[in-house]
Amino acid sequence: MPAINGTTPVNGSSKFLDYANAVEALNEYQSRDGLGIEDLIDTKQRGGLTYNDFLILPGYIGFAASDVVLDSPITKRITLKTPFVSSPMDTVTEHEMAIHMALQGGLGVIHHNCSADDQADMIRKVKRYENGFIVDPVVISKETTVGDAKALKEKWGFGGFPVTESGKFGSKLLGIVTNRDLQFEDDLSQTVDKVMVTDLVTAQLGVTLPEANKILAKSRKGKLPIVDKDFNLVSMISRSDLTKNLHFPLASKLPDSKQLICAAAIGTRPEDKLRLEKLVGAGLDIVVLDSSQGNSMYQVDMVKWIKQEYPSLDVIGGNVVTREQAANLIAAGVDGLRIGMGSGSACITQEVMAVGRPQAAAVYSVSAFAAKFGVPCIADGGVQNVGHIVKGLALGASTVMMGGLLAGTTESPGTSFVSREGKLVKAYRGMGSIDAMQDKKAGAGSKNSQASNAGTARYFSEGDNVLVAQGVAGAVAHRGSVGRFVPYLVAGLKHSMQDCGQRSLKELHENAANGTLRFEVRTASAQLEGGVNMESYEKKLYA
Repeated sequence: MPAINGTTPVNGSSKFLDYANAVEALNEYQSRDGLGIEDLIDTKQRGGLTYNDFLILPGYIGFAASDVVLDSPITKRITLKTPFVSSPMDTVTEHEMAIHMALQGGLGVIHHNCSADDQADMIRKVKRYENGFIVDPVVISKETTVGDAKALKEKWGFGGFPVTESGKFGSKLLGIVTNRDLQFEDDLSQTVDKVMVTDLVTAQLGVTLPEANKILAKSRKGKLPIVDKDFNLVSMISRSDLTKNLHFPLASKLPDSKQLICAAAIGTRPEDKLRLEKLVGAGLDIVVLDSSQGNSMYQVDMVKWIKQEYPSLDVIGGNVVTREQAANLIAAGVDGLRIGMGSGSACITQEVMAVGRPQAAAVYSVSAFAAKFGVPCIADGGVQNVGHIVKGLALGASTVMMGGLLAGTTESPGTSFVSREGKLVKAYRGMGSIDAMQDKKAGAGSKNSQASNAGTARYFSEGDNVLVAQGVAGAVAHRGSVGRFVPYLVAGLKHSMQDCGQRSLKELHENAANGTLRFEVRTASAQLEGGVNMESYEKKLYA
């Protein structure tokens, strides 16, 4: 190719190879550019790394970001469409968060800093939110008053109650009381048989779910009761569930019941066995054993007991940060592991206890070991942005658990208020904070509420005369609804994986293990260079 305005040596040379052979010329190098994952997380050479200490090198983009598949296991038997899990903290996950995380394809873990009955009620609300065939509907009798029916609507968050002869499931169907029937009724003492709908469209026992959905769609009714030959109510389907299927195609649901998947946390005390009995009765799918240090005789014994008493219940153990910790729980029978100690935004365990591990080193070490036994791992803690999510997944985690990142959303139970700076924020606290450990809700009025507190149980402090804080209380910026924030995280994760050249999380893990995915360590100057360097700016995350 002729020069236009003279020739200038490139790197001191004027003799060049044929540009058409550029790809073949890579074979001259002994290894690919950057570091393999084992060289990156070499603690003897580099010490313990956190997410900010490294970057993933870009790959080849040969597909659209929308083609990236994010399906990933949360336990040995359950897979999520979106690898996001909300933390079991009392300012992060109750039923509202659990419902909306599941609708977005993730999972919410309901906290246990409350009474067992309250926690079980939250699980029921999650399980009743969406169904295929509803096999345990809320049923009322014709003697039920309008006031009672309105109270049930307030309690469960939905209306449309079948009315049967005995007021119980399985007896003769008489009618249905809908929201419209109750909306303008002022006489609360009036019985529902005066206002209920008796012109019913029903389907016979034995109908398939697709067939029942077609009948419901054509009927323009809100509910379709399924009855036997004697007109006894045997199940029901709801139009609202059809709408939810349309709006939330990625929702985390059980294949048979079509109910949302629900997880909840418990401790490892003897009374937690009684708590678990109530949670299982409410429909719990996954139990998370909540401890800051999961490698204990208490947790090992609890795992073995649960697997014996509830073999169909999946158990996630933790928290762990070393292979040795993980090995004991894997041998006990856990279906998943939670990785992290002291890396959370509201956690000060590493500072106060001098025990823990930098999160990147912990995630790689544990997940690489657990993968040998088919045990999925959750990277729990240290996640402040989309980049941290993809790094945790690249290091081997199957899913990522978030606390502070989700605490500011509308669906979290934290209190919203305006800060001194005039910004809208939400209350957020670590479960090891004094504020959380002194909360009396879990005690349910008992004399020794400290012994029943989830915070003290998590940090083995139930019997302490002096509580040592391992967390702080504060506030985080309000982030709006999970319905907008989680899709932003999903879009960001897909674009990041596109930049890496990885079509799926399965491919991401495989290419990290075989050395195709490459990394680079970031110096302090590199981290400064990668940040914003402007006099003033506005940081708007999504639109």
